[in-house]
Amino acid sequence: MLRALILLILVPTALLAQTPSPKTSAPAAAKPSAPTAGAPLTDEEKTVYALGLLMERSLRQFDLSARELEIVERALTDAAAGKPTVDIAQWGALVEPLAQARATRVATREKAAGAEYLTKAAAQPGAIQLASGLVYREVAAGAGESPKATDTVKVHYRGTLIDGTEFDSSYARNEPAQFSVRGVIPCWTEGLQRMKVGGKARLGCPSSLAYGDGGNQAIPGGATLSFEVELLEIVAAPAAQRPN
Repeated sequence: MLRALILLILVPTALLAQTPSPKTSAPAAAKPSAPTAGAPLTDEEKTVYALGLLMERSLRQFDLSARELEIVERALTDAAAGKPTVDIAQWGALVEPLAQARATRVATREKAAGAEYLTKAAAQPGAIQLASGLVYREVAAGAGESPKATDTVKVHYRGTLIDGTEFDSSYARNEPAQFSVRGVIPCWTEGLQRMKVGGKARLGCPSSLAYGDGGNQAIPGGATLSFEVELLEIVAAPAAQRPN
């Protein structure tokens, strides 16, 4: 996965770096003027804008400072002009080790912040911290059965980072999610089995019970997550799968 992300960054830049120099290329046509800031974008321009968003997602793992982002922008500009000032054959090989070092830095920082968050969450009225590290707090009691690890459930949920940033929500999609209890992150597998149908709970999930040090595109490595989960239903197994 790491190599794929790095390729996503390097391939467009490498292609730009191969742009023929003015000495060998045909006379360039006049360049269209850049879109005015805030002006409506065409569909094609929106696609190009989306390319920038994808590149930003890939760059997140590098935990870049404002100065480093300026250097990336300068590299793109220099490559587009056919005048890179750094030899990619020499320095490109160091990108992956940099990504690994920065990922470790991010995960360490996130774990420290997450531990502090979970300590505060566990101190809230009604909250309990389980041996696994999961902080469970019942928000509304259910009256139905509790699911087993082998069950399939239907839920509504909202997931946020500890700073409140929402990264996923079935409420936003206006459609409950359905999945196997043991087919999700360990935090959910454990938390759901403490709930009863009709109930709602908050789950504080350390990274070890969520997405680990790797994270994903929306979640930093080492991140502690908070979920609001509403257990709507234990879905009955099809008749052919029911035991006799």
